[in-house]
Amino acid sequence: MEWIHKRNVLIVGLGLIGGSYARALKRLGYRVTALDKKESAIRYALDHRIIDAGVTSPEPDVLGSADAVIFALYPGVFVEWIRDNQHLLKSGAMLTDVTGVKSCIVYDIQNMLRPDLEFIAAHPMAGREVYGVENSDDRIFRDANYIVVPTEKNTEEGIAWCRELGQILGFAHIGVLTPEEHDEMIGFVSQLTHCIAIALMTCSENRHLAEFTGDSFRDLTRIARINDVMWSELFLKNKEPLLRQMDTFLREFASLRDLLEAEDAEGLRQKMRLSTERRGYFDKEV
Repeated sequence: MEWIHKRNVLIVGLGLIGGSYARALKRLGYRVTALDKKESAIRYALDHRIIDAGVTSPEPDVLGSADAVIFALYPGVFVEWIRDNQHLLKSGAMLTDVTGVKSCIVYDIQNMLRPDLEFIAAHPMAGREVYGVENSDDRIFRDANYIVVPTEKNTEEGIAWCRELGQILGFAHIGVLTPEEHDEMIGFVSQLTHCIAIALMTCSENRHLAEFTGDSFRDLTRIARINDVMWSELFLKNKEPLLRQMDTFLREFASLRDLLEAEDAEGLRQKMRLSTERRGYFDKEV
C-alpha cells in the first residue's frame, strides 16, 4: 500500500514529534489534521501552517475521514484512546505511533483493535531537549534512525506501509525489531543514557559547575533536561529491560573503578582502546 493512497493523515498528539511529522507530511502534499487537547497547540499549528485543520476533541467526522492515523501520545494515554475512540475510525485506516516503549502496549492495542484496522508500531529515534509543537522541526529526521516494530498480527502490506512512512519522512536508516528486541535495545541506547545523565546532574549540589565545566560535561548531560512525566512513565513501563541494562552498566563501571584503585594502567588502557573501537561504529563516513 503506497502512501500516495493515504492522503488524509490525522496526527493525535501535537507535541514536538507529532508537530514534526505534521510539518514533513504537509510539505509533501498530504492533508494533515491534528487532534490535541490543547487549544494553544492547535492554534499555533494553524497559524504557522503546520496543519490544515485541527480539533481538541475526537470529532466523528474528523476521525472518520482519516486514511492514516499517527499517534504521538504517552503510552498509557495511547491505550486508553484506542479503547475509547477506535469505533470512530474509518474502516481500512492504517495506524502507527511514535511511542518509546512497545511490549507493554503493542499487544494490548492489537488485541483490542477492530479487525478492519491495522496498527503497525514504529519508533522515530529523533528528538530535541525542548517540547511542544512550537519547537517542531522535520529536519530532526535527517540522519536519524526509524524502527518498525511489527508482530505476527501485522500484514506484509502494513509493514511495507510503515516502512514507507519512515522513508518519506526522510529517515537515514530504517530497521525492524520485535517489540521485545526494541525494548531491550532502547533500554540501552536511550533509557540508560538518560539515567546516566540524570545521575550526573543529581550527584552534585554545586551550583557553580557551569562556570568551570567543559564540553565533555555539557555533551554528557545534554539530555538531563528531561520531561519527568513522560520519561518516568517510559522507565516504569520498560522496567525489566532497563534494570538489566543498568545492572550491566554498574558492573562495568565497578570494573573500571577497580582498575583505577589497583593502579592497573594497562587494564585502563585496554578499556579505553575497546571504548574507542566501539565508538568508531557510530562515526559516519564523510
